[in-house]
Amino acid sequence: MTLVWGAAAQPDGWPNRPIRLVVPGSPGSGMDIYARMIGVPLQAALKQPVVIDNKAGANSIIGNDAVAKAAPDGYTFLLTPSSAIAINPLVQAKMPYDTEKDLLPVAQVGAAGILLIANPKSGFKNLQDMIGYAKANPGKLAYGSWGNGSSGHLAMEGIKAHYGLDMPHVPYKGTATEVQDLLAGNIMVGFTDIASPIPHVRAGKLVAIGATGSARGPALPEVPTVKEQGYNFDADGWYGVFAPAGTPMGIVHRMNEEINKILATEDMRQKFATQNMLKPPIKTAEEFATTVKSDIALWQHMAKGVKLQLY
Repeated sequence: MTLVWGAAAQPDGWPNRPIRLVVPGSPGSGMDIYARMIGVPLQAALKQPVVIDNKAGANSIIGNDAVAKAAPDGYTFLLTPSSAIAINPLVQAKMPYDTEKDLLPVAQVGAAGILLIANPKSGFKNLQDMIGYAKANPGKLAYGSWGNGSSGHLAMEGIKAHYGLDMPHVPYKGTATEVQDLLAGNIMVGFTDIASPIPHVRAGKLVAIGATGSARGPALPEVPTVKEQGYNFDADGWYGVFAPAGTPMGIVHRMNEEINKILATEDMRQKFATQNMLKPPIKTAEEFATTVKSDIALWQHMAKGVKLQLY
């Protein structure tokens, strides 16, 4: 990944006004939940308000673009999912920004898979139930994801290719609207983020039939991974904080240090577990940049494998 670290020193007096944390998802989405979880303690650490700015749509491209084009002055940051960083450039013919040149990795926030969710009326209890129905009813079982080119879209396309399934894709602007349609029965199955459907699963209004991560989620330990169910895929996604390229390195490192302090607290680890996330990894900005680079390579391999192109 090409890094433009900017000046090394942290400007005197930073921060001296509110910091904007852009979330390219709707309120109530997984990324919004995590932004608000770290936003409150980050506000206390920096002694300035941290304002959450939701800019949903286009599989996070709208919000990411706003930050990519923002002034690199240390007052605009982005919390975005790995799919928006690692997958969008691979499947979109035209991007309004250059992900690797215009967005600077700051800190990794969490690691987890994504959930495969079904409406109870489907009768699906596990991955094989869904596969069996889709095979017997080609073209009739539509699935949802939170956008074209999202990791949910790519994960299901991988399943379809592996098992020879015909399942139309219904892309949403975010997980919140997708979950609403799952609850209403407008779609019977879909990949969602790891956290937002949990209350509905516990209430029996939705059924979690699988997860894509390397381990079962701590909030839903009864839900097996798709790898446990016969599909050999176990990539973990993440949420990450990024800054506009050219942001002073001193600010990047200060933000990284403050976020890592927050993630290392027992209180925050418990909150992440409640949200079905694995123990938050603690990485320097440079280590996180290496993770970003390796994940781009991983998802590029998978996108080519299923011939996923949106243009």
